[in-house]
Amino acid sequence: MRKIIALIPAYCLLNGTPVCAQDIDVSKYKEQYQLPIRKATDKIKVDGELNEEAWRNAAMAKDFWLKFPRDDEKTPTRTEVKVTYDNQFLYIGAVCYDSLPLVAQSLKRDSRIRENDGIGIVLDPMNKKTNGFYFAVTAYNVQADDLLTAGQEGELNFSWDNKWYSKTRIENDHYVIEAAIPFKTLRYDKSNMQWGINFIRSERKKNQFHTWARVPLNFPGTDLGYTGALVWDAAPPPPGTNISVIPYTTGGIKENKEENEGLSSDFNAGFDAKIALNSSLNLDLTVNPDFSQVEVDRQVTNITRFSIFFPERRNFFLENSDLFSSYGIPPIRPFYSRRIGLDNDANAIPIIAGARLTGNIAPKTRIGIMNMQTKSKKDFAAQNYTALSVNQQVLKRSSVRAYFFNRSAFETDKNPMNDPLDKYGRNAGAEFSFTNEQGNVQGWAGYHHSMKQTISSRNNYINLGGGYFGRQFTSFINLDNLGTNYYADMGFVQRIENYDAVKDTIIRLGFKSVYNETEYRLLPKKGKLAQVVFNLENFMVLNPDNSFNELNMEPSCSFEFKSTRRLEWGISYNRTKLLFPAAFTDADPLPAGEYSYLQGGIEYSSDSRKQLSVSTGLSGGGFYNGRLLQWAGTLTFRHQPKLVIDLNGEYNRLRFPSPYGSENLFLLSTRVEYSFSNNIFWTTFVQYNTQANNVNINSRFQWRFKPASDFFLVYTDNYFSSPFLKNKNRALVFKLNYWFNL
Repeated sequence: MRKIIALIPAYCLLNGTPVCAQDIDVSKYKEQYQLPIRKATDKIKVDGELNEEAWRNAAMAKDFWLKFPRDDEKTPTRTEVKVTYDNQFLYIGAVCYDSLPLVAQSLKRDSRIRENDGIGIVLDPMNKKTNGFYFAVTAYNVQADDLLTAGQEGELNFSWDNKWYSKTRIENDHYVIEAAIPFKTLRYDKSNMQWGINFIRSERKKNQFHTWARVPLNFPGTDLGYTGALVWDAAPPPPGTNISVIPYTTGGIKENKEENEGLSSDFNAGFDAKIALNSSLNLDLTVNPDFSQVEVDRQVTNITRFSIFFPERRNFFLENSDLFSSYGIPPIRPFYSRRIGLDNDANAIPIIAGARLTGNIAPKTRIGIMNMQTKSKKDFAAQNYTALSVNQQVLKRSSVRAYFFNRSAFETDKNPMNDPLDKYGRNAGAEFSFTNEQGNVQGWAGYHHSMKQTISSRNNYINLGGGYFGRQFTSFINLDNLGTNYYADMGFVQRIENYDAVKDTIIRLGFKSVYNETEYRLLPKKGKLAQVVFNLENFMVLNPDNSFNELNMEPSCSFEFKSTRRLEWGISYNRTKLLFPAAFTDADPLPAGEYSYLQGGIEYSSDSRKQLSVSTGLSGGGFYNGRLLQWAGTLTFRHQPKLVIDLNGEYNRLRFPSPYGSENLFLLSTRVEYSFSNNIFWTTFVQYNTQANNVNINSRFQWRFKPASDFFLVYTDNYFSSPFLKNKNRALVFKLNYWFNL
């Protein structure tokens, strides 16, 4: 078996063909990819027909490039996209040639086109490569939209919703998409006669993605650095007034047996408002916001010594969140919006009101200002949260950013501030982010300072890093130095709090860390493999006095197939100097000391386009002075385009020598999503978690009766897993919101 595994990389090197090493001259994109736009000569009806005179006269974007699994050749698949406009709308018409059946894995809004057949539109009206818009439509007329920013981390979160219109038509050998985007939903300078634009085509049957303007494989198709030019025949129409008010009302009944609270009813109301102050600056207001319709968090099993980062799910905080949340690196963030409106145990705290001002105050200067006020709840005092961020573009794709965050508590007789650290927490800092024009050379440096009453030393955080992000080869390094007294009351710092399981106390201890990741990618031209990726991760942590704390080395190799199947195997070497006793079972905690252990694992995912697909992984080996066996798997059934059923399971088997005990941890969940139409959805989520001693049921019905206007009915129920199914609390809530354009 070891000989077979050793031969796999050799086979890939002999049969894999590296991506062409030619450089792409992105500085000439606006000349190479030009799409003239002419004003429509007749009225356009959005019906998926493209039979108006304006479409016959419109210029066409065609001859798309492959984006995935390769990026060095044109695709033979025909895609034709046209654009036109009138005084109110920007129109996009696309003809995508393909055979039936088409892939449509969901009818739910904001479904990603990478899981469906469809078209994505990337718009950069400011033409500065700093921020833009993304609109997508699947062949079954499922809409998705989001805001884009330069250097966007991770995936799109689709937090930005707005009113726009689309229709599709499916024929035997092609499908048609027709969309109308109101100018008032966009932000632009009407004197700007050239916008950045690109189109992304998802051909899901072949697991391929195509783009009109060529985008290198190592960048997302939405990258604003690789757009062509939308050239206007005249100044774009003025966007006009854009004021939206979205009032809501909620009501429901609830019961909390865990807190000895009987059955009660509750009714509430509030509103959000969106006000375009000018062509590039937007004001968002919220009064008494409610997030009862937000999908419940996925529960996790945590066998680390530190807290887990849960993503934000509330749209008000997600929109334009990069202005505040992108400082630092993922384990250390000065801003983490889940701190607002939630207490330390993730229980909801009522928010009275909030305001957020975001956008450009100059072509290269982007700002974000936010203020939120919460109520008090039990022993959790009322809080005020203020965030200010300024982003100044320098060079061509680089930026200098600075921020100030402030949390202030309101002391009352009911909520006395006995600990001076509870009174306020303030953070300020600045970062420089460098990106060359190609986007493959990046560097970053940041200085962050926290302010607390009675603290004046060891309260800084410094990070520095950089790397090369090429099409074949990627390598970067990041260094952090975090002071023991660095607090982030509006942020998240993963490793600074250490739990002493013997003394039952938390000890704060700063650290220094070095993280490096190196990756090499092969793209075979022939055969079933789409790419082979070799990866090496190294992570080392030092204590403030530079003594050793932790080391992790993890080499891995993954095989991604053109059929969407994926196989990955890897090993990890871990060496940890446990500074404080740690408990992983109900028995005696592990003593402080140094531990070394080796683990290995393998993961496999089948073809996700099939009606039935599976993803599973098995790992095991040493774990401190014991043994760990982990298994996780997901079984997915899809009856496209309406039904999706996910069955998830996770098992952790911990075995330590006496007297440190053993533990079996189970996490089981199922998620059922049914789309009655493009506007009516039902989702039910059931989770069973022995570590959290919780069984959760969350069922949500959504009816989008008009664009951006919804009715929700949500049922949630929580039980103890032991004693089995003893009820904790339950609630049935409705929410109705309506979008008014003024």
